[in-house]
This record gives sequence, C-alpha cells and structure tokens, in this order.
Amino acid sequence: MAAGRDSLYLGLDFSTQQLKAVVIDGNLNVVHQSSVQFDSELPDFRTQGGVHIHTDRLTVTSPVLMWVQVSRRFSLSPPQQHGSVFWRTGASETLKHLDPDHNLEQLLQDSFSVSDSPVWMDSSSSKQCLDLEAAAGGAERLAEITGSRGYERFTGNQIAKLRQTRPDEFMDTERISLVSSFAASLFLGGYAAIDYSDGKICLEATAPHLDQLLGAALPSTSVLGSISSYFIHRFGFSESCRVVSFTGDNPASLAGMRLQPGDIAVSLCVLCVLLCVYYCVCYCVCCCVCITVCVTVFKNGSLTREHISNECAGGSWEDFSAMLRETPLGNDGNIGFYFDTMEITPPAVGIHRFDSDDSEVSSFSPQVEVRALVEGQFLSRRLHAERLGYSILPGTRVLATGGASSNKEILQVLSDVFNAPVYTIDLSDSACLGSAYRALHGLLAESGVSFLDVVKNAPEPQQTTTPHPSAKQVYDGMLQRFARLEERVLQKPRP
Repeated sequence: MAAGRDSLYLGLDFSTQQLKAVVIDGNLNVVHQSSVQFDSELPDFRTQGGVHIHTDRLTVTSPVLMWVQVSRRFSLSPPQQHGSVFWRTGASETLKHLDPDHNLEQLLQDSFSVSDSPVWMDSSSSKQCLDLEAAAGGAERLAEITGSRGYERFTGNQIAKLRQTRPDEFMDTERISLVSSFAASLFLGGYAAIDYSDGKICLEATAPHLDQLLGAALPSTSVLGSISSYFIHRFGFSESCRVVSFTGDNPASLAGMRLQPGDIAVSLCVLCVLLCVYYCVCYCVCCCVCITVCVTVFKNGSLTREHISNECAGGSWEDFSAMLRETPLGNDGNIGFYFDTMEITPPAVGIHRFDSDDSEVSSFSPQVEVRALVEGQFLSRRLHAERLGYSILPGTRVLATGGASSNKEILQVLSDVFNAPVYTIDLSDSACLGSAYRALHGLLAESGVSFLDVVKNAPEPQQTTTPHPSAKQVYDGMLQRFARLEERVLQKPRP
C-alpha cells in the first residue's frame, strides 16, 4: 500500500497497563482512538497493573498470551517498553500457518518456551548487570558501547538470567523477540526484525549465539512486509496493508512530540521518563527517527501518585488537585521521597519525609503529603537532568505527555519546579501518536522523504501553564536541599 491521503495509519502502544491504538489519515488527523485495559478487560490473566509481581518483590512479568489476545483486537507500528518474548522451537512454522477460523491465543498457546515475560519493572537481574559490565570492561565502557550502563530492566540482562536459571527453557528457544518485534511477528506471520543491536561483546557476554536467536536487525524506517493472511481473512485487513518496523516507547514518544533541541519531555505515566534534547553521552542515549536525546528513567510514577491519592484524597483527583492549589510553592520547606518499589534513578526504596529543618519525620498532613509527592517527583527529574549537564535556558520548553498531562495542577508544579512553560499535545499518548506517524513515514522513507517533512503540518504542542513569578527563587534553593537529602536517603540501609 503506497502512502496517500486516503490511506489510514495505525499506531499501537503496548504500555504496562493497557494497549492503546490511534489511527491517523494522510493529513495527520486523528480519526480513531481505542484502548484495552489488561486488568479489567482481560481478567482471566489476573494481573495487577498489567503485571504479576512475584513473591521476591523483584521479579515482575506479564503473560505472553495476554499480549497475544489483546493484539488480535488491533492491528501497525507499535512501541513497547523493555520486555522479551521467547519463542519455542517450531513456533515459526506455527506463525506461517495461522488458521483464520481460530483465535490467536488458541493457535499460539504452545508456541512460547517462557509463558511469563520479564518486563521493565523487573529488578531481579542485578548479578547479570554486574557480569555484563565486567565483560565490557566496566560500567563506563559499557555506556560507551551501548549508551547505557547495566540496568536490571534491560532485555539483555533478562536473557542472561533466563539462560543461567532456566537452562531447559532457554535451550528450547528458537527466537527471542522484544515485545515490539513480537507484536510485529504476529501481524507478519513470521519473525520480525528488531532495531539495530548493541555491540558484539554484549551479545557474547549475554548468551552464546545470541545474534542467531535475535535475528538480523533493520533500521526503524524499514517496511517489514505485508500483513499476514490470517488478519486479512479473519479481520478484513486489506491485502495491500504493510507493516513498518516496530520500536521502543521512548523513540515513539519523541516522534509523537517532535521535540526540538533545548526541549525537555516528561512522561507522566507508570514509568516516568525524562527526555532531554541535546547531544551528549550519558546514562542512556537513544537514537531514533528524529533526534538524539538523553534519557533518564524513574520507576515510581503514576502508580505512586495513585497510591498517595487513595491515602490522602480518598482516590479523588479533584481533591488531590485542590490540595496542590491550596498549598504554597515549596511546601513550607517540607520534602518527601516516595519509592513504593526499588527506584531506578536514584536506586532507593521506601518513603522518606523531611521537615524544613531537614529532620526526618514519620508523617505529613494529607495536604503536605500530596504536594511533597508531586514536588519531590519533579525536583528529582530536574536534579538528574542537570546532573546530565542539561541547563534550563530562556526558551526552554517542557513537554508533558501521559495520563497525568491532563491535570493542570500537576502541570503547574512541573512548570514551577523547572521554571519553564509547559506544553502538551492534544493526544496524551505521544507514543501511540508517534507510532502512527512512523507508519506513514515508513512508507515514504525509501523515496528520501525525512520524518520531519512528513509531520511538518501536524498540530503544534499548546502551552498550558507558565511558572509562578517566585518559582525560580523557591525551587533553586530547594533543589540544593533536595540533592543533599537524596544523598542521606541513599546512605540508609535498604530493608
């Protein structure tokens, strides 16, 4: 199917808690949106927040067949956070011969050597992280090779853990997919390629012959092929439908927001991601269809806000927002750190509260608690952005995406802490929208058309908030205190 004004382009977002879909037309207009909530709409899998948290509180997985079942409801360029799928020996033949008279989960129920896939929330592969860093010559050398030091959520470390702890299942694996390339494989009726891989030394340190299990990598603009005849006959897809290479959630979000140098993007989702747009080498460098960015990831995002909302505001977001409006900037000097699960940046866990004298206290009032949570989350984002070398300058824009980007009071705190205006796009799920943009670009890329040319007429982000006149004075000093208190939290023994 050639790109055209009458064609439709589907983007999917395989997020932690749901699958979201956006359809755009050739004029970049959103013509349809839909979603499936895993917990409520697929209750047989008994997930909480889309995952299973195991008894060690470190291992976190999602059922592969849940993703299979939800994939058949949509169908073509989705992003996904870190996750992996292990195809059993013989699964490729099953994919090639899908019977349209049966549903996908029935056809593929025996096609996976591992039934529960590790996802980004997993923190159980610390040993494998250290092993990988050692094999590369240290954490800094690993970052030079791959753009990142070893993190537990990364797929390579999860593969290494599976090989070491479940060798039989690993030996019965003929292909390993990322969740994104897994979804593409369903639609293609064959194994889909992933984005370009990291250095060879990392492959060898993870597992023998891993390059064969992963398959050849392709550019993110590649058209992988035509959609499987299964989807044509069972769901009525056009025979001319093409599948564009799937990618990660961060590159897809960047495509959806069309960030410019100097911008900061903050994803207000389950996984909070800070994207600083400038050229450097840092914790994690992400190369995508439009720009190179620095990425910092925070695990305790929207679920932590939901937890505090339930405790302090009875689950009412209106009351939660009112508490933010009614408390002063700087929260009278009260600062909090809220890590329901082991955080990524910084590596800490637990709830830690400090009063204006930097004395640790056991509790805050509900109003102070709510502001301490939101201010603390955004102070942490700003602190770690500045540690990466980022500076807030005149003209800096903060672009907010994710579910909480519709909450004006939360955005006001974000604007105040960063002392910069906050912008949003009409669609809160930038990853989903970016995937649809990428589907359109994928059909045009071979002709030399750039991504920016494809989306140049897309709606611009709209300014929603501006910082309070006193914000800079309040938060510049507060940020220094926050940094010192964070060091105190990190020095405390972990439970």
